[in-house]
Amino acid sequence: MTTTLDLVPGMITTRDEIAAAFGCGKYQGIEPAVDAKKVFVYSDPSAGEEFGYTFDGRAEDDEYGPLYLYTGYGAKGDQQMKSRNKSLRYHVEDGRELHLFVAAGKAPDSGSKLQRYIGQMGVDPIDPVEIRRGVGQDKKMRDALVFKLRPTPGTTPAWTDEDWLKPATETAIEPVEAKPVIPAQPGVKDKNSEQHTTTETVANIPGGQRKVVRWEGLLVEAFKKRLTAAGHTHKSFQITLAGEVGALTPDLYDSTDHMLYEAKGQTTRINVRMAIGQLADYRRHVPDAETVRVAVLLPSEPSPDLKDLLTSQGVYLVYQKGDDFVGFPLPAA
Repeated sequence: MTTTLDLVPGMITTRDEIAAAFGCGKYQGIEPAVDAKKVFVYSDPSAGEEFGYTFDGRAEDDEYGPLYLYTGYGAKGDQQMKSRNKSLRYHVEDGRELHLFVAAGKAPDSGSKLQRYIGQMGVDPIDPVEIRRGVGQDKKMRDALVFKLRPTPGTTPAWTDEDWLKPATETAIEPVEAKPVIPAQPGVKDKNSEQHTTTETVANIPGGQRKVVRWEGLLVEAFKKRLTAAGHTHKSFQITLAGEVGALTPDLYDSTDHMLYEAKGQTTRINVRMAIGQLADYRRHVPDAETVRVAVLLPSEPSPDLKDLLTSQGVYLVYQKGDDFVGFPLPAA
């Protein structure tokens, strides 16, 4: 193995060149190079078009900066957090760099695909992966693992306009079952919409390390246990809207009560107002929207005026108090 190939954002190369330089495979979308301490990720959004979907591409910046979404390994059936997907998810814990490439046409001489190097990335330390519903190679709906990739500090990614996610062509609503996507692993702290087991983590994000407290995730997990104990069935939805990029995912849907919940990690006016707006948006799209009820889930009792605000908008209130939740069970519809 030789490591004479300099990885410079914007360079055009091939999988053969990367494999020869770093000793990795060249046929899969996620290729670990064990000896070189690297993981190479190859994204090809056009490859998903034959199945009518793709989750790969440059997403809108958020409070933590630039973001690229990448669909995990596995063409058929539900994708699992193992094998190559696990190598990608835990590249930091394994001491490996992560490098992102995007397909850039075909080489004129061989017909093999060219690869444009975007730059060194890292899996988002706060919200690393989420479940999306999409069509597999066998034309059947399945769960896909969509990884959130961030440029590492000091990296200037070689984005182009072609890298932006394309808007959806039609509106679709898919149920998403509540199940873990991150396996237990000693020393690893994760947050995702299905499993929240730690109260805080230290994340490397723009501006340096920052301690992130996961109150909202812990609140949702505690309430799910309460729902289950009461014999209620819960899940969520993936709402894809025509002409828009990405998907809406409500925090929680109690199918037993036909109730939609939006959780907030802090009981503040700005959070309550945001939850009301999100619920108004979500409820228009869920099945039997005309009869669905909505509620805000909070970690503590809000002020009297915020209670009045929720009541005036027809929004129920459920909040945590000790080991129980005030407001649940809800009154009969």
